Amino acid sequence: MTVEVVAVVPADFLGRGVLRYYDTQSECAFFVSEPDSQPVLWRRYLDGALDVYRCFGVEHALEYDAVVDGRSTSLFFAAVDSGGDVVAGVRMQGPYTAAGQAHALLEWAGHAGESDLRRMIADRIPAGVVEAKGAWVSRAAPARAELSAAISRAVLHGARLLGARYGFATAASFTTGRHQECGAVLAERIPAVPYPDDRYRTVPLWWDNRTYSAFAEESQRSLVVAEQEVLAVAGAGLPKARHRVATGVTGGCGHGR
Repeated sequence: MTVEVVAVVPADFLGRGVLRYYDTQSECAFFVSEPDSQPVLWRRYLDGALDVYRCFGVEHALEYDAVVDGRSTSLFFAAVDSGGDVVAGVRMQGPYTAAGQAHALLEWAGHAGESDLRRMIADRIPAGVVEAKGAWVSRAAPARAELSAAISRAVLHGARLLGARYGFATAASFTTGRHQECGAVLAERIPAVPYPDDRYRTVPLWWDNRTYSAFAEESQRSLVVAEQEVLAVAGAGLPKARHRVATGVTGGCGHGR
């Protein structure tokens, strides 16, 4: 398998502050940027997320109005197919400086496991914690499984680009298998919660840039390594991302995929 080695996208294509890598499995190009560096791409990513979340009746979990200005997002990933359509994406916030900044604690508020989850996040903050939110894959995309895996790998990439060891997300329990194939580890002893509504059992997941290879499937491990090599080369051209922290807002990860 190969990953197209591309440095920063030329300014006459998308503009400044963009990284690009190509996923041969989904046959999509992934663009990485800050929202204010690429406002048009940012809105296309977010509007795509709204469409998918709305299909499942969980658009309130995206908290569109609260995140649309991009201030809570440090980086976002947008997958673009050969026709130029944005067909998947995810956004990152952090690195956090305190456990209470994590949106997941709002999801567990009043539920069993809240204090344990808070402690788990706090213990990892010194090494860097980035939370992935607003993940989605178009229901019309022909390579939905491959795109879902690519979005999961992006959690590792986002954490690494932001100088953090850990990527963190909450996801519907029926999606955990695909994340575990990409190196995610289910948080132990944290009971699932009914979020964003009673149809879902949501669980917390951790991606560790130091140890993911011990848990990921070989094919996904190879893709992570190849993609991170591309991003390491291209990353020299990306302005240092500002570490943005939401104050109790941001949409969920993984419920609409």
